Order: sequence, then structure tokens, then C-alpha cells
Amino acid sequence: MHIYGTRDRQTSKEATDFLRSNERMARLLPTAMRMADLQRDVGAALPSMFGNCDVLSFREGVLVLVVPSSAVAARLKQQLPKLQSTLLGRGWQVSSTRLKVQVTRAMPERVETRVLELPPTAVDAFEELGESLPETPQNAALVAAIKRLAARRRAG
Repeated sequence: MHIYGTRDRQTSKEATDFLRSNERMARLLPTAMRMADLQRDVGAALPSMFGNCDVLSFREGVLVLVVPSSAVAARLKQQLPKLQSTLLGRGWQVSSTRLKVQVTRAMPERVETRVLELPPTAVDAFEELGESLPETPQNAALVAAIKRLAARRRAG
């Protein structure tokens, strides 16, 4: 069972155990189970590329899905007729579907970049290429760029 906002079975189990623990909260369990069933059916109806889409609500025939980006939303819009017909076939009375973009994952604070390291033989080859090209007006920018590249890698 998947409950919106949880990503693994243990968290879902803890959530259902919490709902069962209190009489007032236990009344929410059927709704949570219904939403979990709807989430499962939506997941089965959509291609795997939409695995990050979750059911946010389902009221009065309006299904609201949360998507991680506007690009995913644009692609998912193409799948909505198929999704609605599949859900109707499974007994869900979906009359319309809305998409809500909600970024779920924060960007890392620091992104590491790789620096290309050229072996000394490659730097030698670039220097040799820069010296061997004919110095014409057409080649001037290319020769200058190759020589700068070799010089930076030597200093590097």
C-alpha cells in the first residue's frame, strides 16, 4: 500500500499503524486505503517514466495528481485520456484530471563538477597541432584556442 507522501513500505506501514492506534484516527483508514488503491491503479495505468507522480486528491470525480516538474506535466497531459479510460475500466468515476506541479526533491547545496584532465601526451599533441596548422585568417581563431588549451593544461 502506498500513502501519499511516503516512498517505502515501512513508512506506509507506520502510517497505517498510527491511524489504527486511535479511534478517531482509525476513521481515516478507509480513506487512506482508498487513496492507496487509487495510487496503485494510477501507477499501473501510466508508463514507468511517471513513477514520481502521486495522487493528491480525488473528490467529485476530479482526480488531482502531483507531478515533479512542468516538463513531466506536459508529457503526462498526453497520457490523460488513456489514464482516465483505464481508471473508468477499474471502477473509478474520474470525470476530469488536474495536474499540480510540486517540486518534491531539493537540489543539493553543492554540485560537484568534474575537471577534464588530459594526459601529457594529449597536451603535447594539441601543442603540435597548434604549431602545424597553417596560419591563415580562417585558422587564426582555431590556432589561438588550441594554443590556449595546451597552455592552460600545462600550467594546470
